[in-house]
Amino acid sequence: MTTPAIAGPTIPSLDITEPLFGSETVTDFLRDGYWLEAADIDGDGRPDLVGYGLSLGEIYWYKNPTWEKRLIIDKIKEPVGMDFGDITGNGTDDLVVCYQLYGPGGTIHHADPEGGKIDWIENPGKDAEDTAPWKRHHIGRAIGMHRLRVGHFTRTDRTQVIGFPIVAVEDVHAVLPVVLFTEPDDPRTEWDKEIISDTDFRMIHGVARKTNLIPGSALDSILMASDEGVTWLYYEEDSNTWKYEHIGDGEESQFELTTFKGSGDVDGGRVGDDPLAYVAAIEPFHGNTVAVYTRSGGEEEAAGWTRHLLDIYGDPNENGEGPGHTVMCRDFDGDGDDEFLIGLRGPNPWQGAYYYKAVDLQKGLFLKWKVSGESIARIVAGDFGSRGIDDFATISYSVQHYFVAPKAEITLHPNLTRQGGHQR
Repeated sequence: MTTPAIAGPTIPSLDITEPLFGSETVTDFLRDGYWLEAADIDGDGRPDLVGYGLSLGEIYWYKNPTWEKRLIIDKIKEPVGMDFGDITGNGTDDLVVCYQLYGPGGTIHHADPEGGKIDWIENPGKDAEDTAPWKRHHIGRAIGMHRLRVGHFTRTDRTQVIGFPIVAVEDVHAVLPVVLFTEPDDPRTEWDKEIISDTDFRMIHGVARKTNLIPGSALDSILMASDEGVTWLYYEEDSNTWKYEHIGDGEESQFELTTFKGSGDVDGGRVGDDPLAYVAAIEPFHGNTVAVYTRSGGEEEAAGWTRHLLDIYGDPNENGEGPGHTVMCRDFDGDGDDEFLIGLRGPNPWQGAYYYKAVDLQKGLFLKWKVSGESIARIVAGDFGSRGIDDFATISYSVQHYFVAPKAEITLHPNLTRQGGHQR
């Protein structure tokens, strides 16, 4: 096994607050675990939690702050990725979920030719606590649908959903369509669909919606992790065309051993006035490598990106996979700059959340702390305690044919950094 390296040197003179987080079990002994969202379900202004796994077909929400568990919907075949937005306009978050990814066999080698469906689930608003199941409305489909994001990608007057398949029926590594669905006059009918690209990307595993990255535009854009590495995907209004900026190739040294390359999950961090000062990634698909991309080149030369290898967690298993699954950027210490969290699914010792803080972006130097030890499939952040500071929450990875955490749970980690961290 490879021993993880420290991401950056410890520099005692730096005025950096060491992170400190508590741990509170929201629910444990889950029978499956995969996805987690922090959405305001009951409209009280505080984020609740929505969590589920792939096999049971049951989606639950957990009411903040008691974390009482309530059913949203059941009998939904293999729910995978989710996002949320106020589609009804009633002030509460509706959910958008893609489902029915696999056929018999249950792995990336078995894409369901009848699947890849996307529905939005209508939040009953003030009756959310007493209503189950919620109403479902079909948006559309594309085989192998695995990730989606809700936002405004080509227009701001309609809600849009951008969808990303992970595999095709033909082959795990076949080229995939990236698709955009736009809300029609009646959002409860099937949505309008267009193909953004069907020739450029393969094995798309992770995406992050980003705001304020397109100069002079109110539109959202996407950071995407795929076989090609890390890509910034956005719509250029002046030319009415989609643009792709290639940020980096990702991890390629393990390809002969694993058949995987590129990136597996991604997010972008703000530092100072730069809303995309760096891009953090887990690489490749279900990978073991943490890398950061920072801007290179000044005003007098063409701008580009430099890849910095930070950590390698373990070696690929018999399926060519490592423990890494999720990455998320957020300003946890309140200094105005984003840190990032990496979530490892396991097995031990390669599981838990690792917190990275930039020291010198040009040199790719980061400080690192381990801030939790549970198996992690996904990390979400929010001000769960209404204290004006972001906490984070996790759900364990428990998926047949991949990795089943010995104890699958949803865990809240209250941010104690400002009150309990110490200067380094």
